[in-house]
Amino acid sequence: MSKIIQADTVVLNIRSAQPQDYAAIASIYNEAIVHGGITMDGQPQTVQDIQAIVQKMHPREALIVADAGSSVIGWSIIKRYSDRIGYQFCCETSTYLSFSATGKGYGSELQKALMAKVKDYGYHHIVAKILAANQGSIRFHQRYGFDIVGIQKEIGFMNDTWHDVVIMQCILSSS
Repeated sequence: MSKIIQADTVVLNIRSAQPQDYAAIASIYNEAIVHGGITMDGQPQTVQDIQAIVQKMHPREALIVADAGSSVIGWSIIKRYSDRIGYQFCCETSTYLSFSATGKGYGSELQKALMAKVKDYGYHHIVAKILAANQGSIRFHQRYGFDIVGIQKEIGFMNDTWHDVVIMQCILSSS
């Protein structure tokens, strides 16, 4: 998978992640951990952690990156919702951008590529789990057809605070 896109004044190459991208992927994720309010993960990730995730991926899972010339500025992941056969057409997705890359349309291009890949894999239903305080991500997902289907109250505990998680879904058309 590789898709070249002109976004802003930068040419993005959206492609499958390669081992040389793992440090940038970890760095972007670690930015989200340090910032707070984006992920329930509190442990910084290493290249080895990202490599372990990729090595365990199912053939219908993917890690893709947005490469802006010489640097990865964002990444998305497609994970099976469950390994149970009844959930074979459902996946969960996440997208992360470097804070320096937000507000420039890069996330939108990455999300479009992610959703195309989801369709290529034959999924029908996408789930996104978003911290309730992350209203920007909730609005972002709504622009791509996601609906709020529930809120898990006080499901997470980070930094001495209980956090709610918004469950969103997108049902993909059959055509």
